[in-house]
Amino acid sequence: MSCITHAASFGAHRTANSWIWLSVMVLLWGLSWPATQMALTEVTPLWLAAFRFGSAALCLFAFLVLRGELGRPSRHDLPIVLSIGLLQMMTFTGLGMIAMTRTDTSHSVLIAYTTPLWTVALSWIAFRTRPSRVQILALVTGLAGVALIGSPLETDWSAPGAFMGAGFLVVAAIAWSAVILHVRRHRWVSSPLALAPWQMLLATIPLAILAATFEGLPHDIDWNIRLAEMMFFIGPIATSACFVISAEHGRRISTFAMSNFTLGVPLIGIAGSVVFLSNQLSVVFLIGLALVFAGMILATAAQDRGKA
Repeated sequence: MSCITHAASFGAHRTANSWIWLSVMVLLWGLSWPATQMALTEVTPLWLAAFRFGSAALCLFAFLVLRGELGRPSRHDLPIVLSIGLLQMMTFTGLGMIAMTRTDTSHSVLIAYTTPLWTVALSWIAFRTRPSRVQILALVTGLAGVALIGSPLETDWSAPGAFMGAGFLVVAAIAWSAVILHVRRHRWVSSPLALAPWQMLLATIPLAILAATFEGLPHDIDWNIRLAEMMFFIGPIATSACFVISAEHGRRISTFAMSNFTLGVPLIGIAGSVVFLSNQLSVVFLIGLALVFAGMILATAAQDRGKA
């Protein structure tokens, strides 16, 4: 009996420990948005994305070498390496950072995290997966919030680059949604953590080539302590360290709990934009935010109900 009690106590302790680490992860991911916005005042967007994944890849390669777990991806995992590396990391991050030079952080993080809504729509279109009533309600509710935030009541479409910024964010969110659908259907041979540095390396190379082509070489960056601190936070901390936390502790809670828990990322990103960047949140934005989050929570709940 004491062994059972001890095992239960140990399991509860591990779960509680995982919740603490996951809370740290969500906090760091959320704060990476205002940190990225600040770094973009000194580094061009494509080079910043390349530096982010390049530094994160080096950290994860070193981490796996120290654990004796570094290996090349198997042929069966190559599709997911390409999908996550090129769509989620390169496309989502590259387009997102370009968009952040055209819009404020609060709008950027909210539109970028509408992925659960686009996942419902893409599943419907690509796989003929008929959405449930709850999923349809989620899609309508969330897109109503996006439409409200994108309306002239909230967005100044006459501002330079406004259309491009919003369009890039929507494309980025749809690209991430496509990856989510692929991840659900992929049969993993290696663990996500073992594949992550290869995916980051795959994203870094084309990002650096595109950056050199369209933004020129980064020789005019004014490297200083403040910029170095932001780059270290965005790359090794908020990317590689958070990926390790997600891989190690995310599997100890349910998918539904993890999905809902990560909804805190845009909330922290928006709060961080208010605190560190002095962004102003209008009543229209807050109503749109509430609609988008209601839609994402409904979409996540419907996903979990479908699996059950």
